[in-house]
Amino acid sequence: MRTENLLIELGTEELPPKSLIQLGSSFAANVEDALNNAELSFTQAHWFAAPRRLAVYVVGLAEHQQDKIVEKRGPAVSAAFDDEGNPTKAAVGWARGNGISVEQAERLKTDKGEWLLYKAEVKGQPISALLQDIVNQAIAKLPISKPMRWGNYETQFIRPVHTLCTLFGSELIAVSALGMDSSRTIQGHRFHGDKTFELDHADNYLTALKSHYVVADFDTRASQIASSLNSKAEQLGLVADYDDSLLNEIAALVEWPVVLQASFDENFLNVPKEALIYTMKDDQKYVPLLNKDGSLSNQFLFVTNIESNDPIQIISGNERVIRPRLADAEFFFDTDKKHTLDSRRASLDTVLFQKQLGTLKDKSDRIARLSASIARTINADPAHAERAGLLSKTDLMTNMVMEFPDVQGVMGKYYALHDGEPEPVANALYEQYLPRFAGDELPSSLESAAVALADKFDTLVGIFGIGQLPKGDRDPFALRRAAIGVLRIITEKSLVIDLEEVVSEAVDIYADKLSNAQCNEQVVDFILGRFNALLQDQNVDTDVIQAVSARRPTQPTDYLARINAVAAFKENDASEALAAANKRVANILAKNNVAGDADISGSLLTEEAEIALYNDIEAIKGSILQHASEREYTEVLSQLATLRPSIDAFFDNVMVMADDDKVKQNRLALLLLLRSLFLTTADISLLAK
Repeated sequence: MRTENLLIELGTEELPPKSLIQLGSSFAANVEDALNNAELSFTQAHWFAAPRRLAVYVVGLAEHQQDKIVEKRGPAVSAAFDDEGNPTKAAVGWARGNGISVEQAERLKTDKGEWLLYKAEVKGQPISALLQDIVNQAIAKLPISKPMRWGNYETQFIRPVHTLCTLFGSELIAVSALGMDSSRTIQGHRFHGDKTFELDHADNYLTALKSHYVVADFDTRASQIASSLNSKAEQLGLVADYDDSLLNEIAALVEWPVVLQASFDENFLNVPKEALIYTMKDDQKYVPLLNKDGSLSNQFLFVTNIESNDPIQIISGNERVIRPRLADAEFFFDTDKKHTLDSRRASLDTVLFQKQLGTLKDKSDRIARLSASIARTINADPAHAERAGLLSKTDLMTNMVMEFPDVQGVMGKYYALHDGEPEPVANALYEQYLPRFAGDELPSSLESAAVALADKFDTLVGIFGIGQLPKGDRDPFALRRAAIGVLRIITEKSLVIDLEEVVSEAVDIYADKLSNAQCNEQVVDFILGRFNALLQDQNVDTDVIQAVSARRPTQPTDYLARINAVAAFKENDASEALAAANKRVANILAKNNVAGDADISGSLLTEEAEIALYNDIEAIKGSILQHASEREYTEVLSQLATLRPSIDAFFDNVMVMADDDKVKQNRLALLLLLRSLFLTTADISLLAK
């Protein structure tokens, strides 16, 4: 069967840059799904996206569907013929509907009976007949939240559409979509070359566009931009400051990227670099340049969509654009410094944190109290932590943060240092928000960690306390992120903090503002649930997580120590047998309602195997309890593994359910002791296969 490469392109007005990658990849995925549903074979599909086009290029697409045989089952033979063997109305009607006579029908025999059967040959349809529906499906499923109408068209799309091209090799396939009939017309660059041109073959799409000043492949365009940015920065002895998010947004704004260098007045460098960088990146999509020591240079790079014969004019224009933005930042900075952060505390009472939970001042007061308490627990300076808590939200009331919200915390640090606050206090004002995303840095000092934890616990307890638990994808207060932040700070900084204790204190600080009586337990369970999800993402075995989770340790560092110990124990040759024995012990104790503590009488131990098990347990019990108290769970499980021979011998030779009730109770007490020692780490029985 002949195969060709298929091109589907929508030529549009400028598409939303932050949506371009999703639109392009979704378009290709939708086309693939539609081709698969149509049972058309192909090798692979590529997506192309530029500001004024979305395209899909399908490689090795079959010219038409394969012919196939479709089996159409009719009535059961018992219902298809009467007692005299004549076809019934049901059989005749079914046969007529399939264009055959009853005599032409085949028979299908199964275990459940015999039916009439017609095997119909269905000819495969060509791509020319199928493409209209494929295009319709692919467009209809695009993630467009706010479609628009244009001109006199009734159709809607994310932006006005000007061209539709559908080429199967060199063949133009007639398709209509979004008010356009397909043609060979392709839009060139808006300013360079021909406004439109005719495409002769699907395979020439990229090269033809390149000759018309369009790099259609998104990844290629982004790679070219990154290479040019890095090369230009290296020539200047500087470092280009951009991430994938900024790079992708720039790549979504241009079709023919040209990197140019510009500069601004060095006097603006007196403003904190974060504010300048924010306005360059976020407002103008410029790429700041950093010196080798990380300080900001007054040189910057930008990407234009024009290859100009007079680039000085473009550079000058961009320098004129950035100047008032930097001047605003300078003005805000100078104005804000006229008032201390402490003097702004009263103004926090004018801004609600949450209607039922009070103002930002209420929140900062709570954070201060909880920060001091956490600081005492982790041996940090409670005075610095409390002071940072009181000032934690004051920079939100500054002109700079109101204008550039992303620099909250950062500006708090600068203003605190200007006010003469201690350095640990100033650092905590910035680091209270850490970590902000997966892989982000953590607070550098214990004081900062105390404030960051207090802020997150206050939000978690407050929102849970008024019953606004996150549901599905809805998490307006970012409680999941707060929980993960709590866990990362505690575990990665090896802090000994009990979730129940901190949550309980946070609840007490809220006093009568909370209405959810189950708040304490729900918050702790929520955080532990996030911990289990994190561990799964790190490829920790599910049964290992379940074994530890069953003990519900509420100190995250302790929880992690148990996880690591159980994961290591699982690799021990004795683990499977010991897990099975634990499961057996647990079942025996449960059936006999044995729990708590029970005394073991040495005089009632008569069998050699039970005496040996008791002696072996007694020999290591003290050491196990000592190691458990010091969170040395690997050593605990290692020592318990030495009991395997004694445990095996016990179950092979001792009848637990003895006729003498005192002997039975004594043996149950021995099993209870054994079980309790294993439970110092985890419920090992859950590792059993």
